[in-house]
Amino acid sequence: MQQVDFLVIGSGIAGLTYALKVSQQYPDKTITIITKTREDETNTKYAQGGVAVVNDLENDSFEKHIEDTLISGDGLCNPHTVEIVVREGPDRVNEIIEWGTNFDKNPDGEFSLGREGGHSEFRVIHHKDVTGKEIERALLAAIHRRPNIRLVTHCFVVDLITQHHLGYLVTKSTPDIACYGVYVLNLETKQIEKILSKITLLATGGNGQVYRSTTNPIIATGDGVAMVYRAKGRIENMEFIQFHPTALYQPGESPSFLITEAVRGDGGILRNIHGEDFMHKYDARLSLAPRDIVARAIDSEMKITGTEHVYLDCRHMDIDKFIHHFPNIYEKCKSIGIDVQKDMIPVSPAAHYSCGGIKTNEWGLTSISNLYACGECASTGLHGANRLASNSLLEAMVFAHRCFLDATRKIDSITFEESVPDWDARGTTVPREMILITQSLKELKQIMSDYVGIVRTNVRLQRALRRLDILHEETEDLYEKTEVSPQLCELRNLITVGYLIVKGAAFRKESRGLHYNTDYPYKCELVQNIVL
Repeated sequence: MQQVDFLVIGSGIAGLTYALKVSQQYPDKTITIITKTREDETNTKYAQGGVAVVNDLENDSFEKHIEDTLISGDGLCNPHTVEIVVREGPDRVNEIIEWGTNFDKNPDGEFSLGREGGHSEFRVIHHKDVTGKEIERALLAAIHRRPNIRLVTHCFVVDLITQHHLGYLVTKSTPDIACYGVYVLNLETKQIEKILSKITLLATGGNGQVYRSTTNPIIATGDGVAMVYRAKGRIENMEFIQFHPTALYQPGESPSFLITEAVRGDGGILRNIHGEDFMHKYDARLSLAPRDIVARAIDSEMKITGTEHVYLDCRHMDIDKFIHHFPNIYEKCKSIGIDVQKDMIPVSPAAHYSCGGIKTNEWGLTSISNLYACGECASTGLHGANRLASNSLLEAMVFAHRCFLDATRKIDSITFEESVPDWDARGTTVPREMILITQSLKELKQIMSDYVGIVRTNVRLQRALRRLDILHEETEDLYEKTEVSPQLCELRNLITVGYLIVKGAAFRKESRGLHYNTDYPYKCELVQNIVL
């Protein structure tokens, strides 16, 4: 058993920012960060485009950024949350710069600003086309300079500890559910360990691996969302899965390589298989329309032409500028025989971001006491029905700060729950056939991709629910009878996340933002969040 004051699950921008702040405020308290693989293997690391932030008040304004975010969110953003994130964003960006993050600058010393879909101004600061990787590098370096932070890698969190583990009946209507810590599987010792904490922060990232084609790394299995749902916490708006319009089309490659939206911001044009510029048929903002519109337009063109991709045309762009701004994309294309100066880039939509997640208040607190959530796993009210490009890193920083502020107000009044029992693995056996897990995962990805993708119907959603029920029963039976493994836990979490996505989609009797159901092609007058 271990006892820590502050426990952080996840080592991306949200978890690391929070841990640094707590460490600086409380040098005498213990902070532990847990990650299930390498310390830098996070969704943050794969973020290309940048951070949307207002830092040029002569040509931009907070009001414009707020308006762009609200328009993109299609009526479901929380306006108060949007204002918090946009107005507090510049201070948070300045902090990570102080911690060592480098953003590209023009020869005059000002930030080089990009523009992406849905933005009315150039406001995206970036580091080449590997912004997330640069932020992750700087934050990890700062973390390793803090003596009271312990970063534990290759440790898989199995479940949150609540009153349920003390023998009490816990339901959705239980008013005082509290988190006492977590059970973790130590991947080196193969043992389930108990970690008690006063405050726990979930910064577990997204769930793109529930789909066959995704830009997310293989770690993005919705662990935090699934754990909170099992612990009877509140989850909302899971039906809003953002498909990035332009992932590099390479059949069989997973994760899909992302072609950042900033390429279109710099002038890239979408064309169908016949070389025709098609976006004028779908939106006046052309290739810089919000992601939900562009993804549906591409999906429509692929169905019309019977192809599996469209093209992103960059041949007219300044090649030196392209290589300077997008060196990673240039080299990737070159490695597979695509010369962006002569060839168009084949692209297709891929699951990219979850706009819903663990429901939190304006301080990042979940419906479970002493448990906070931040980053992609959380639903703060910022994104609504569709996330505005490059708002995610900004949200993670702002809410990491707010989680820190609220936790510091409470930490000294919280005590450890000493009566939590050890993990009981009696009666379980070593799994004999991994195919039971791997095949179920393939089935899950196929179900979600074929039935719960960019365009949905009632019949597809009903089929998905029936098939997920079978997968759930089989996997829970396996979980009860065999020893816990990361593969089994991730499958279990992904099935839960898939169920929440389908359930939310089935409840929403309209088309809004990222959720498009051909049986309900119009928006309802009553705008509401779907809370599960």
